[in-house]
Amino acid sequence: MYADDTSIIVSTPNLENFVTKKDKIYGDINNRFKVNQLILNYNKTHYLQFNMKNSWDYDLKLNYQGNYIKSSSNTKFLGLIIDDSLSWKAHIDQMMSKLNTTCFVIRTIQAIMSLETLRMVYFAYIHSIMSYGIILGGNQPYSDKIFKIQIRVIRSILSSRMRDLCRELFKKLEILPIYSQY
Repeated sequence: MYADDTSIIVSTPNLENFVTKKDKIYGDINNRFKVNQLILNYNKTHYLQFNMKNSWDYDLKLNYQGNYIKSSSNTKFLGLIIDDSLSWKAHIDQMMSKLNTTCFVIRTIQAIMSLETLRMVYFAYIHSIMSYGIILGGNQPYSDKIFKIQIRVIRSILSSRMRDLCRELFKKLEILPIYSQY
């Protein structure tokens, strides 16, 4: 049996302390897994080293008892894609893909659905995707891309022209723009 989605955070300002802490934690984890008849799959295990602008980037070669652990530049954690610089670019790119797909669906069903139904579809799909994790990485330079998709969806719902003022469209649907949500 395997244990999925186990996360460990090791933080220390100095490399020697890091190695000591890391070895102790891997020992504790392997013991706990062994007691519970679980196995740590080193082929699926990876680490993410957070980098700050003014910090040194160490070339870590992590291993435990001869099992090497691969480095990664981003990882999915509770549905959020976190990268090593905490820029949220990878997460926003993934959101844009989902939102563009949903925008196409709304544009397709717009002719056969009532305004009330389209508004419900908006909140079920678009709003839920946009608002998940917004408190962590909402005010980012890449967020304007999400806002542009939101405007496109609102215009599709109301069959409005490209030159119509967005503010009036948001008011008509009683929907807050993403920029007002953080």
